[in-house]
Amino acid sequence: MTKTAAASHEYESKSAAGTVAIGRKLVDNLTPPKLLILRGDLGAGKTTLVKGIASALGAADPDEVTSPTFTLVHEYAGTLNGKSVKLLHLDLYRLETERQLDSLGFEEMRTDDAIVLVEWGEKFESIRKHADGEIVVTSTGGDARKIVVTLN
Repeated sequence: MTKTAAASHEYESKSAAGTVAIGRKLVDNLTPPKLLILRGDLGAGKTTLVKGIASALGAADPDEVTSPTFTLVHEYAGTLNGKSVKLLHLDLYRLETERQLDSLGFEEMRTDDAIVLVEWGEKFESIRKHADGEIVVTSTGGDARKIVVTLN
């Protein structure tokens, strides 16, 4: 079986509000089921981008979306194209092994109605193997960000 070429899109933001707006735009390309790795340094703006995605789905107001660093998973219920959708935002920074990931119930999260966004997912083979792409957020100075979205 031949894999199709990945589609890559690049965005630039000059502020946190701009990063939220880019997140809102991305929703059109996130039809479930979707598993994406969110990559970027600590403080790069990954959660800020998720704020826009959650907002566009009607799942949460931007100020209600926080990093799941200590809870590991935040789940939101929204709609996309008139259908119910689950948005799961994971932060695996504190996890180190596939066994820890299994105990989190990661496989059960990947349902037909789910968009799963995983910070630090690149650390885990099982996530890299099943990912539909990645979103890389890079600080370019101050509040400016470069956001590259690659969908397989």
